[in-house]
Amino acid sequence: MRINNMVEGFVAKGHEVVVLTGQPNYPEGEVYSDYLRDPAQFSRYQGAHIFRVPMLARGKRSITLALNYFTFFTSASTFGCYKLRGQSFDAIFVYGVSPIMAAIPALVLGRLKRAPVFVWILDLWPETLNAVGVVKNPKLLGLVGKMVSWIYNRTDYLLLQSRSFDEDVRKYCTRSISPGRLVYFPSWAEDDFSGDAQATSDLLTRDDSVFTVLFAGNIGEAQDFPAIMAAVKMIKAELPVRWVIVGNGRASEWLGKHVVEHSLDNVLLLGRHPLEKMPALFATADALLVSLKTNEVFEKTIPGKVQAYLASGKPIIAMIDGEAARVVEESRAGMACASGDAVGLAEIVRTLSALPVAEREEMGVAGRRYYLEHFSKTTLFDRLESLFRKATLRRHDK
Repeated sequence: MRINNMVEGFVAKGHEVVVLTGQPNYPEGEVYSDYLRDPAQFSRYQGAHIFRVPMLARGKRSITLALNYFTFFTSASTFGCYKLRGQSFDAIFVYGVSPIMAAIPALVLGRLKRAPVFVWILDLWPETLNAVGVVKNPKLLGLVGKMVSWIYNRTDYLLLQSRSFDEDVRKYCTRSISPGRLVYFPSWAEDDFSGDAQATSDLLTRDDSVFTVLFAGNIGEAQDFPAIMAAVKMIKAELPVRWVIVGNGRASEWLGKHVVEHSLDNVLLLGRHPLEKMPALFATADALLVSLKTNEVFEKTIPGKVQAYLASGKPIIAMIDGEAARVVEESRAGMACASGDAVGLAEIVRTLSALPVAEREEMGVAGRRYYLEHFSKTTLFDRLESLFRKATLRRHDK
């Protein structure tokens, strides 16, 4: 996870890092038994201090997920502030994945500690709620929008994961936006994905007799697996292609049943595995697949796996619109077709599988080069450290 990388990176730079979070319960939905047996064992991470607040576990239902969100931000805003009493901070950083309410405890702490608050916006709210079908009621979306506006207007710095977020974020900032307050800050690869990794994967053996397409990450509605499976069926009898799916999510059960019902023996479902196993697994693939359904919000988002794919030095197959497609095409790291275009996806696989290995390797090298120029973790950490220092100096000068 990127926030873990950030903690490690800032500790390595000699900074004191304190993490305020909840009890570990993601993604299974229940608090880990190891944590319940010995909470003290989870109070440190790579030299950082971790403070945890009580909260309801995510569970498996929408109502428990909503209560999980609510209990975290209320608990962190009260118990969290109490646990951090007596401590001072130069900057407060929010890893802004959904839900945006996670920024509320940071704003409370920022006011109490007189420290600048940075929110890294990785999801657009309330647009994402509407896009994934969680909330459709216009009045409820309007209320969420007012809450987003309240948060944005009280945040010192808003870091934007994608340049395309700028317009959407600005419309919720009702007070004047001072220069430098909105900052483009993209993601980096989560692990040391290296195009020349020599480690052997214990999850999959490389097979040069087939063309291997690998998908890694969340298996959800947004990833449009029905379209992917349609492409699989189109070329199954035509080409020796192996489709490898790594990860889990809300659509995992449907995908498993679909593979069995349609006798797709060339689709391998490997389940969820730790990040450290991914570089070696990626090395067994000929191309890496990223997909998202067509949607105005999704078009503005760059899925985190895109950076990992670029860093791995493998060709990318993208069934996606907007910013992510632009990155794939601009980097010359692979080929893209429109979201939901199963025919286009099948055609890309045909084209890439027919290319000489040397040409595919050139794509991987181009992607790796683009990653180092635009998404290097070292460069981004240096930028963020500089932002923290400038914000702290500004606060002290007031």
